[in-house]
Amino acid sequence: QVQLVESGGGLVQAGGSLRLSCAASGSIFSINPMGWYRQAPGKQRELVATITSGGTTNYADSVKGRFTISRDNAKNTVNLQMNSLKPEDTAVYYCNAGAVSRAGLYDYWGQGTQVTVSS
Repeated sequence: QVQLVESGGGLVQAGGSLRLSCAASGSIFSINPMGWYRQAPGKQRELVATITSGGTTNYADSVKGRFTISRDNAKNTVNLQMNSLKPEDTAVYYCNAGAVSRAGLYDYWGQGTQVTVSS
């Protein structure tokens, strides 16, 4: 069993910054990839950014140049630095990890953290 715990959400004004963190714990053999998704009210969950264990990143077009994803493979953590935030970034942000544990390979999700950007 693998658990993902997120932190760092909150309320910020447009143009501000927030940093999200996610820590994976459990009987983990490997995690690849790790990433962040978000879901705004009335909308489908969408990809924000992902990163492989080798450091290859992928970003949604809407966040390129503003958000930076990073990870620490030794600590099984992934971070999302969000700069120049816009009201349309308001959503619940979910950490995601494809993890291999004693149970096998599964896709895991965190509980979500709210990010609210005021105009």
